[in-house]
This record gives sequence, structure tokens and C-alpha cells, in this order.
Amino acid sequence: MRHSIASKLSAAALVAGALTGFSSAAFAHVGDHSGLSFVEGLAHPFTGLDHMLAMVAVGLWASQLGRPAIWLLPATFPVVMAIGAAFGISGRELPWIEIGIAASVLVLGAAVALALRPSLIVSAALVALLALLHGYSHGVELPASASALTYGAGFVAATLMLHAIGIAIGLLANAIPLRYVARTAGAAIAAVGVFLLATV
Repeated sequence: MRHSIASKLSAAALVAGALTGFSSAAFAHVGDHSGLSFVEGLAHPFTGLDHMLAMVAVGLWASQLGRPAIWLLPATFPVVMAIGAAFGISGRELPWIEIGIAASVLVLGAAVALALRPSLIVSAALVALLALLHGYSHGVELPASASALTYGAGFVAATLMLHAIGIAIGLLANAIPLRYVARTAGAAIAAVGVFLLATV
């Protein structure tokens, strides 16, 4: 069991690292500030507690749901997030974004804490909706000097890393002595979501 968990964690870390390296190499020569843009995008999800917790919670929830959700939810989030970012960059306005993002932390945290197991379609649709809000926020906050393409590659890579962290915690928590760790983490994330909603 421990060997299996260790193998899965190693694979998740390898995938996250490979994706980050691939993204930086693929976009390293686009525009004059492409390297800086990628680094800015990579750092952005780590600068906001709301983004960071929501993305880790997606990984946690995916690990609770098991296959195929364990790969589908972390794949859905960055794809739809990129679409949301395009909306944000285009200047289209979406109402109540800050409330929606704060609510996403509460909803995802509660899903983990309560170990909710909706159908795959429902869980993927919920993750997609929340990813759209987070992506829009990333797009709106695009630095004026940054390349949208390389900045986007950076925050997608960071998102995948945060999902991998959530999955790793969830897989470790599946071990019998740690079985309540994921749900406790979800409850803590939901509590932060309540606080964020109260302060929006």
C-alpha cells in the first residue's frame, strides 16, 4: 500500500515538473518578455490564498473520488480556466467575480470535508464553473507588460502543480492512520472560504 502511494506521488511530481519544464521551453522565445511573463504567471496563483486553496481542494476532492475523476477534474480545471482567462483579457465583464471565487473555496472545501460523491458529470461541471471564475480573474490581472500566451502557460503550470499537491495529500490521507486528514483539510479550506466571503 505504501509502495503504491509512493509510486503515485512520484508520478504526480514527475508530471508536474515535466509540464512546467515543457511550458517554459515551449514559450521561452515568444516576445521580448516571455521569460518574465511565464514566471509572473507561474507565481500568480501562489500570491492569492483563494486561488491556492481552491486549486489544492480540486486535487484533494479528485483523490477522494478516485478514477476517472482523479485525472478528469485536474485536467478540466486548467482547460476551462484558460477559457475564463481569455474572457478576462478580452475586457468582457462578469459580475460578482470576487464573491464567486470566495464561494469556490467554501464549496470545494465543503465537498472535501463532507466527502461528497456526486456523479462524474456533476463534479466536472462544478469544477468547470469554478475554473471559469478563477481563469477570468487571472485574465483581468494580466500585467500590462506580460505576454498573454506565456503568462497563461505559467499560471496553468502552477495550477497543475497545486492540483498535484492536493492529489498527493489525498493519496497519503487514504492510508488508514491518516484517513481523516483530507476531510479535516477540507473543513479548514471551507472555513477560510466563509471568512473570504465575509470580507468581500
